[in-house]
Amino acid sequence: MNIQRNDALIEKLASEYVLGTLKGGARRRFEFLMRDSAAIRRAVAEWQDRLHPMAEFAPVEQVPPQVWNSIAAQLDLHPGKAGGKLSFWRALREDLSFWRGLGMSSTALAAILVAVLVARQPESPVPVASYVAMLADDKSQTIAIVTGDAQRHQMTVKMMASQPLAADKSLELWAVPKEGPPRSLGLVADSGSVTLPMPENAAPDSSPMLAVTLEPKGGSPNPNGPTGPVVFKGAWVQI
Repeated sequence: MNIQRNDALIEKLASEYVLGTLKGGARRRFEFLMRDSAAIRRAVAEWQDRLHPMAEFAPVEQVPPQVWNSIAAQLDLHPGKAGGKLSFWRALREDLSFWRGLGMSSTALAAILVAVLVARQPESPVPVASYVAMLADDKSQTIAIVTGDAQRHQMTVKMMASQPLAADKSLELWAVPKEGPPRSLGLVADSGSVTLPMPENAAPDSSPMLAVTLEPKGGSPNPNGPTGPVVFKGAWVQI
């Protein structure tokens, strides 16, 4: 059956795909067809616009430990010693509230456009924004906007809300790669804006997430990664 000529079937499959009830081979086939069909992509986007805002009103649910154990077994994951800390990257990946927000593509697109406009400084030349991230806290409140200029190899961190910071503490920005430990990008201010150098390996294709941790004064004493808690984070994307 050629589903691309069946509008009713496209709508049915698109709704199930967005809801997550389309599984296994059927989901993979639908994703394959979606790559080459503007009609299917449009239907999926429309269902995302309809359904994803409802997630904002859904109560937060704690996932039982046995669910994670089952997922780890199916994916053949091998956690470290019992009782040991999760890796920095794995802990962020398992943050359901973050990934739920990241999945709201239409909202994210609008937010990115707002981010680019807000990040422009009228008193200075407008940077070429190649990358952008909106960093939010655990309540999904936007705390900072980060823009990256690939030509100048610079990134600007603009605080949207001042953060009360003790005299013996600092905020440190990290690029979280797909694999391996996070890389420090420098210290950020508790208010206003700061410009930092942007290394080549901090682009979104290698580091799809940025995070800010609360560290001792001057930054993390551990050269291999953060020592304090993550206070806000967000997806780092190319625009």
